[in-house]
Amino acid sequence: MEGEITPTSKPRRAKPAHLMCGMPLWGIAGAMACSYLAYVSYAHVRQGEFSWSHDFLSIVTYAVWVILIAGLISETRCLRERLFFVLVFANFTLGFVLAVWADAPLEMVRKVREISSGLWVLAAIASLVVALSPGRNTSEKKADV
Repeated sequence: MEGEITPTSKPRRAKPAHLMCGMPLWGIAGAMACSYLAYVSYAHVRQGEFSWSHDFLSIVTYAVWVILIAGLISETRCLRERLFFVLVFANFTLGFVLAVWADAPLEMVRKVREISSGLWVLAAIASLVVALSPGRNTSEKKADV
């Protein structure tokens, strides 16, 4: 029984430390998207438009976004990125709840629109922080001295 021993299982893939940090394109794109959604949400509040779409396509769209963002939260190990994704997750979850809840009181829908505007602004700021933050590579091994 001489010879080289080979492992029977593949080594685990190293999980990258950052999805967005150190890549300004994603942070800036996120900030622009969140800024636009903050503006749209604020415009609804300013114009007194508190209706919410309850059609099947809207419900499915919100559900897909909630699942996608929940998956991205589970993939982040960086506090800055996790904060950004949690804010976006909260917004899409609010949207999903209101899309499903057709009999929501108008006052509650108004409050949710106001909260959503603020959350989108915070998400835009968090995305800019992520864009301007250098990502650190945690997979680098320190040399033993």
